[in-house]
Amino acid sequence: MTISDNILKEFKERMHLGDHEDDNLRRILSASNKALIRSCGDYDINTDESFKELVFERSRYVYNDALEYFNENFLSEITSLGIDKALESIVLEEDTTTTTTDTATTTEGDPNATV
Repeated sequence: MTISDNILKEFKERMHLGDHEDDNLRRILSASNKALIRSCGDYDINTDESFKELVFERSRYVYNDALEYFNENFLSEITSLGIDKALESIVLEEDTTTTTTDTATTTEGDPNATV
């Protein structure tokens, strides 16, 4: 995933950084985004504010050479996003199963239904 100019700008404003490190910051943001997608699920940094906040925090830890502390300090947020994504997929799976089951049961008692 490519880090948009807008995301880069937001991060630089938050960190009070100038334009001299854009390439490095894009790499950090991209690596943080990928790492957190692996941990939390498939979130979009451009549309999910909670996920973007977590990517920014991880990127801040990387920038300050303190990544080893990130998982411990943000474990509850990482876990929460992961659980939300898992529950979302379970709900979607149940909706699909229910729809398929409902369709199958509506034709069972119909003598005119073709199988």
